[in-house]
Amino acid sequence: MSSVKVTLRKRTYESGKTVLYLDFYPAIRNPKTMKMTRREYLGIYLYTNPRTPHERKVNAQKMKQAEGIRAQRELSIINEQYGFLDKTTGRMSVLAYFQSILKDHHEKWAVVYEHFKNYVEGDCTFDELTVDFCNGFRDHLNTAKRLKSEKYQLSQNSASGYWSTFRAFLALAYRNGFLKENINDHLEKIDTAETRREYLTLQELQTLYKTPCRFPILKAAAIFSSLTGLRISDILQLEWSMIQDYPDGGKCVRIRTEKTETEATLPISEQALELCGEPGTGLVFKGLTRGIVNTHLKEWIASAGITKKITFHCFRHTYATLLLSSGTDIYTVSKMLTHKNVGTTQIYAKIVDEKKRQAADAIKLEEKS
Repeated sequence: MSSVKVTLRKRTYESGKTVLYLDFYPAIRNPKTMKMTRREYLGIYLYTNPRTPHERKVNAQKMKQAEGIRAQRELSIINEQYGFLDKTTGRMSVLAYFQSILKDHHEKWAVVYEHFKNYVEGDCTFDELTVDFCNGFRDHLNTAKRLKSEKYQLSQNSASGYWSTFRAFLALAYRNGFLKENINDHLEKIDTAETRREYLTLQELQTLYKTPCRFPILKAAAIFSSLTGLRISDILQLEWSMIQDYPDGGKCVRIRTEKTETEATLPISEQALELCGEPGTGLVFKGLTRGIVNTHLKEWIASAGITKKITFHCFRHTYATLLLSSGTDIYTVSKMLTHKNVGTTQIYAKIVDEKKRQAADAIKLEEKS
């Protein structure tokens, strides 16, 4: 087995991300699962086309880190210490690894990184990540203050979401060989509190569509979200190359969602396509920024005479609610929203049921005198 060759390789996905992995030849046997494998993904990502000195420097640092892991694996095999779980990984910095993968995940991961950094008060190693240690972070989130305001405590739903993201981080670390056991099997979720999901009725959406906006690109993106259900994070990264011909006719969006990292092919309507403007290259909604959304969305909503508290994410709620109201089954809606679990979609069904009850109560007959 000592003749096994370990090679550092790159793989670029359709989404444009480049990941580093180790190639074992011939294949080695995982002593825990007894399965043969040739690849070990390191969870280290590169800039696919580095354009600046900073990006080239980051790539060089990550290649150096990956080469160090490759050398460790080769030495382990020579010493007949086979498998994914090289003993030296337990002494690696959790924060260093966490930080190295932030750019490849949803922005929420960066927030969780900061909260975890506060919890460990410096740093910790993978060997320290026990069930009790991780549950301590769970307790920390339940009482922690917001990062941007020490005045306010994290809401229960924020704590739940951050804990879920941290567990996703643990799963990734285990899959890539940095943890010796799957800690997630022993961790309980933080329950969420049911909150009201605001949305626009079809009439309100029609009104908004007819209302001028100081930033046409904001209006186009908002209505596009109402017709597709895409999140702001996915709309900001939407490129023309992702809009392709659908096998059954028409157009579709092929995208890897930033939040759930789910590969999806979503058919889009002609009206949604028209909102994208003239086909071109690069970003579809050029010039759209979170700053424009955060600063000017409220004034556009108000100018339409809508008094509801509408955020950009409410356009996604609008899409889901209108689909269910029109009779689309919940499983199809779940797929269109790229939910991993249909239970997440069920909240919209409750909204539609409430609307039905309100409609039933709207018809009243006067009693005989």
